[in-house]
Amino acid sequence: MAQDQENGAGKIALKRELGLFSAVSIILAVMIGSGIFVSPTSALERSGSVGFCLVVWISCGLLSLLGALAFAELSTVVPRSGAEYAYFMEAYSPLHEYAGQIPAFICSWVYVVLLRPAEVAVVMLTFAEYGVQPFSYYLSDLPEESMRHLKKLIAMLALGLITYINLTSVKLYVRVQNIFTVCKVVACIVVIAGGAWWLWNGHTELLEKPFHGTTTSVGDIALAFYSGLWAYDGWTSAAIVTEEIQKPEVNILRSILIAVPLITMLYVFMNLMYMAALTMPEMVSAPAVAVVWADKVLPSWMGFAIPLGVALSTFGCSLSIQFGVSRLCYVAGGQGHVPRVFSFVHMEKMTPAAAVAFQGILALVCMLVGNIIALIEFASFLTWVFYGLAMVSLLIMRKTKPDAPRPYKVPIVIPWLVLGIAIFLAVTPIVAEPTPKYLFALIFILFGLVIYHMYVYKKVRSTLAAKLTYLIQALCLVVAPDKED
Repeated sequence: MAQDQENGAGKIALKRELGLFSAVSIILAVMIGSGIFVSPTSALERSGSVGFCLVVWISCGLLSLLGALAFAELSTVVPRSGAEYAYFMEAYSPLHEYAGQIPAFICSWVYVVLLRPAEVAVVMLTFAEYGVQPFSYYLSDLPEESMRHLKKLIAMLALGLITYINLTSVKLYVRVQNIFTVCKVVACIVVIAGGAWWLWNGHTELLEKPFHGTTTSVGDIALAFYSGLWAYDGWTSAAIVTEEIQKPEVNILRSILIAVPLITMLYVFMNLMYMAALTMPEMVSAPAVAVVWADKVLPSWMGFAIPLGVALSTFGCSLSIQFGVSRLCYVAGGQGHVPRVFSFVHMEKMTPAAAVAFQGILALVCMLVGNIIALIEFASFLTWVFYGLAMVSLLIMRKTKPDAPRPYKVPIVIPWLVLGIAIFLAVTPIVAEPTPKYLFALIFILFGLVIYHMYVYKKVRSTLAAKLTYLIQALCLVVAPDKED
């Protein structure tokens, strides 16, 4: 019995089910989505040459690693799930009773209510698009409208499946995610191996003058780095689920040191293989670069490999995005920044079932709404605002928590560098393409501030909210987690 208590058996709380391999897997799953297979062309278009494009991809991988290392330190100072959200609460809340919690609230408001559910919806629709490609011969007689409905139905069914997996147990999630991560890495290796075979057979003409045509425009160079850094986004994934990682003080750092360099190598070599077989106009005009590349390089009998790779990659990506954001929802619920019922845990499965179900419903709504890409575009630049604020959190807690346990500590230049990159990435799209969508983002944030003032700061309560809480508890079989000793 003493052993059970020591291991947390019988306690209502999230369990530490994620080992080092699973932590690596979660980073790989979120960082490698469909983009590297479908549209990795923006950096090439802006850089102007093969050689400089590869320099951009390598540099962006290194910069992403530095940001991830800063998050590794933050995860030891604030060993709670939620990543940026948890760091904002710890760094800013003590500074001011009212304003101190606003950064954390807006972070949860943007991620939980809009950005992550919209991303899951888009990725699931991409899964459906490429999932049916191997069967296109048998579906060729379907009218275009029917095909569109079929793809949306497949996306909804897939959304239901990932929600079921995340509801059922963390162990099931781990098993499924690890399998899909291995499969997507194999798909990347297929591209690299196919490209190596292409080069071995003497097709090197497109690489003979690697730096010919390199841009001299500062604006284009900035936008090339902007595109590359966006492709690497997702390096915070392990920090989001800190409370479910075994030995997080060492495994988060190790997972970052394994996953981010591995992804950098895959991205660099995949882009090299694309550019060895396709001209810049061919890549820019291709609806899916990897598919066009495969038609030219791979044997015809392997035509299914790339669509299958994209389908596997997108399924695993959406599974992990939902897993992570449901944990953010869980942590925010504990602080009262979303309804507290979302911080409750399933009595038997020990998953934040209400938070997972809520995320599944929001993603379904995004699918049904239609123009999801616009939803993501008007909010996604805020991601780097939050990364920048996380770096400021690290700098603040170096002063306010000098004696906090820090098994790992980054040089002070790193958070300052990442802060500068974050400012650049947040401002660049607004300056380069000022559109009304950024005004919509501001309106969305202002609406969030109204919610914060009424329901978080003033703590307005209603009998309807209480009844909904009881209903969700009954439907999801969730109860408040036990307090930490």
